[in-house]
Amino acid sequence: MELFTAIHTRPSCRDFLDDDIEKDLIEKIIEAGIMAPSPLNSQPWNFIVIKSPTVKDHLFEDAQKCKATAVEISGWKWLETYSVNFLKTAPVIIVVTGDKTKSGVDQFNEDGPVAYQHACAAAIQNMLLAAHALGIGSVWFTLFDKNSVKALLNIDDNKVPLAFVCLGKPAGESAKTSRKPLAKKTIFME
Repeated sequence: MELFTAIHTRPSCRDFLDDDIEKDLIEKIIEAGIMAPSPLNSQPWNFIVIKSPTVKDHLFEDAQKCKATAVEISGWKWLETYSVNFLKTAPVIIVVTGDKTKSGVDQFNEDGPVAYQHACAAAIQNMLLAAHALGIGSVWFTLFDKNSVKALLNIDDNKVPLAFVCLGKPAGESAKTSRKPLAKKTIFME
């Protein structure tokens, strides 16, 4: 698949078939993530591949609690109808963690290290595009309690779980979301 076609046609998939994803495809997707840029080539990411139904059930329960808290705090009624059931049905969940000690020069800034998160975001985007190019559905998910996930997956103290990349063969067509036009989102300073 041509790059710009992949960028313009990649959907977020939340409805997966039960079909397993072969290990070589998972590895290709992760390899695409590893090819992302990072500050000082620090490569701050690690990937935890989850297929265990028991672990997925724990991640689902945690997401349900986080969703309830977010609805209460935000008052966003639409969030009540947002289903996180795909955490139980996605054949594969890749938990992307970032090592905050591998952030680059920004660690000396007043706000502290954040570039490790940016690098992991680039890795996630590469993974989403690779999955799409391979015919695998994916979604980037962040509605979870980081401390709960760290404890569940025994993640080192210096690493932070930043996102889940849920993967599976799509059960149907995913809805295409609209994007605002370039002119509304860009300022050219010449």
